Amino acid sequence: MIDRDGFRHNVGIILCNCDGKVFWGKRIGQTSYQFPQGGVDKGESCLDAMYRELHEEVGLRSQHVEVLGYTKNWLRYRLPQHMVRRHAQPVCIGQKQRWYLVRMLCEESRLDFTTTPEPEFDGWQWVNYWMPIKNVVYFKRNVYRHALEELSPLRRQLTKSSAKR
Repeated sequence: MIDRDGFRHNVGIILCNCDGKVFWGKRIGQTSYQFPQGGVDKGESCLDAMYRELHEEVGLRSQHVEVLGYTKNWLRYRLPQHMVRRHAQPVCIGQKQRWYLVRMLCEESRLDFTTTPEPEFDGWQWVNYWMPIKNVVYFKRNVYRHALEELSPLRRQLTKSSAKR
């Protein structure tokens, strides 16, 4: 779905383990990394899109995670001019994203990048919560910064939840 301003509706997923580290996925066939993310289909809620993308990109289902929170507003980034597909209709100039912070409740062995014919990732690592801001592709940095800052207070739930086990 692309809005009248040319922004594609999208969800971003910050997947944390109980130690507060975040999943950092290596894009298939590339050297770049990013968080899982994907488009919102027409008639689909952002939450439903988040669960669908989580399964498609990393193989996890709703029972494998706990949603800790999400960004209050849409966060937007523009694509660099050379990446805008002018021939496509409607033209997409960037993404507007709702970001979710989710805690993984299952073992790492549940991660699976082969749930779709065209996987997004071919590798991953757990990294410090703030590291992605400096390491994501430049045009996404402000969105990553904003999402991580807004959702950071919810990280306290990671240690509280894991302490109860």
